[in-house]
Amino acid sequence: MGQKFTRRDFNKLFIAGAAGSTLGVFGGAKPLFASQKRVVVIGGGFGGASAAKYIKKLDSSVSVTLVEPATTFYTCPFSNWVMGGLKDMKDIAQTFDVLKSQYGVEVIHDEAAEIDAANHTVKLKGGKELKYDRLVVSPGIDFNYDAIEGYSEEVANTKMPHAYQAGPQTELLTKQLQDMADGDNVLICPPGNPFRCPPGPYERASLIANYLKKNKPNSKVIILDAKEKFSKQGLFTKGWDKLYSGIIEWRAGSAGGKVMSVDPAAMTVQTASGPVKGGVINVIPPQRAGKIAFDAGLTNESGWCPVNPITFESTIHPGIHVIGDACIAGAMPKSGFAASSQGKVTAASVVRLLQGKVPAPPSLVNTCYSLVGPGYGISVAAVYKLTSDGIVSIKGAGGLTPMDADDDQLTEEATYARGWYNNIAQDIWG
Repeated sequence: MGQKFTRRDFNKLFIAGAAGSTLGVFGGAKPLFASQKRVVVIGGGFGGASAAKYIKKLDSSVSVTLVEPATTFYTCPFSNWVMGGLKDMKDIAQTFDVLKSQYGVEVIHDEAAEIDAANHTVKLKGGKELKYDRLVVSPGIDFNYDAIEGYSEEVANTKMPHAYQAGPQTELLTKQLQDMADGDNVLICPPGNPFRCPPGPYERASLIANYLKKNKPNSKVIILDAKEKFSKQGLFTKGWDKLYSGIIEWRAGSAGGKVMSVDPAAMTVQTASGPVKGGVINVIPPQRAGKIAFDAGLTNESGWCPVNPITFESTIHPGIHVIGDACIAGAMPKSGFAASSQGKVTAASVVRLLQGKVPAPPSLVNTCYSLVGPGYGISVAAVYKLTSDGIVSIKGAGGLTPMDADDDQLTEEATYARGWYNNIAQDIWG
């Protein structure tokens, strides 16, 4: 969901950010602590871990505390590869050892329960309170289970997993695919925009189809979509025609794809065209910003967090920066790479703000690889700039897509996808 700015709004945001930086204050009200500057980061994913690491790299004197419940963080990128049998859970597992030992980030494995924006404190579920000069919130997503009749968190955890937070549900969906009878169908039900990783459901369909083709040849994947079109559609459908003829069926919302309700006992979903039965049903519900952002009042009526596009500082609560899937970032998608890019921009802004300097206008990028088959990769890329319309993509700066690529190039894209994951994981978590 984009955020529209007039030129006057843009100038006001820039002047406000510059003034706050020069004065070294939160919203012109409270001075920074006279002692060591303290930054708290909530969330150890692509955005939060990047911000924590790069704040320390840019100014090692800043105290950085990262709050993340999981001791092992499983990435959503490549989790589809696990479901397709191409990777194991250990391959998408990241830890925080290097952030602690090499960069001096304090990592607390607890859950942020409350943000007190007025007093600049974060209260943890375990009872501890953390004081901050600047807070970075990278909470990922939460799910609107009530949007689909019959669906709930319990149903997601037992019968119809969304598997859009990698971990136990990734394992559940993988096991369901393995246990499914040959001849049963897999239903994938993506939500409307905006949502995390727009190409994710379609890469998932591809890799599940690859698994079915080898192991359950009488089964197929049916995508019941709330949308009329989807990310990388031309690239995906070209690959499906080549690799999975008759195995993947996509139904747009207007063609009976929109899911209105589910029946976990009967293993059916109800659409305008009637019920559809599945042996495995992957329901991905509508989403909003992670719970802590919602509870802290960082979201607007859209369910996502509006930010100053120069610094990713909340336009609702000064002194708090929101990055990653939770924020409204104009043309940028909700992706791991985008979150990492935002984390680095925010790290630079936070350091300059703490030093009483003016943040530089951001330069932002996104690259997204998807695997259609083990040796068939596709990608899109974009570079973004800041204008009076907010964050917009620069036309022609995203490079080429392999729409007309030959087999060797598609194989190379699949190799690049593996290299992309290894490189970004190394960059963020070491």
